[in-house]
Amino acid sequence: MQARVKWVEGLSLLGESSSGHQIMMDGNAGDKAPSPMEMVLMATGGCSTIDVVSILQKGRYDITDCEVKLTSHRREEAPRLFTHINLHFMVTGKGLTDKAVERAVMLSAEKYCSVSLMLGNSVEITHSFEIKDVD
Repeated sequence: MQARVKWVEGLSLLGESSSGHQIMMDGNAGDKAPSPMEMVLMATGGCSTIDVVSILQKGRYDITDCEVKLTSHRREEAPRLFTHINLHFMVTGKGLTDKAVERAVMLSAEKYCSVSLMLGNSVEITHSFEIKDVD
């Protein structure tokens, strides 16, 4: 995997993935686009959400929506590393059980989510979830 990041102006950056997709980033507290740290946070949520949805779908659960709300804490001093991230999943579907959703979340956290596992060596990562049943 490769990528490139090009300085545009001020603290604005243009990132391009090896698959040809582009995204803006902004080092000025996210004034014009997400900051690099916001991108890391969103990448954590995206990676884990893909896992949770895939695991539940493979278990033949009828999922209609899945959203993860991420909250984080960072050090006050430089480098402003994440110290804690919580991923709170809101999973909507028919016939979902606490056991199935908890299993999917834990498999993502402990085995599949590369971003969380990479950050987990230096960041306390916690998980929670709620289920919204659809009739």
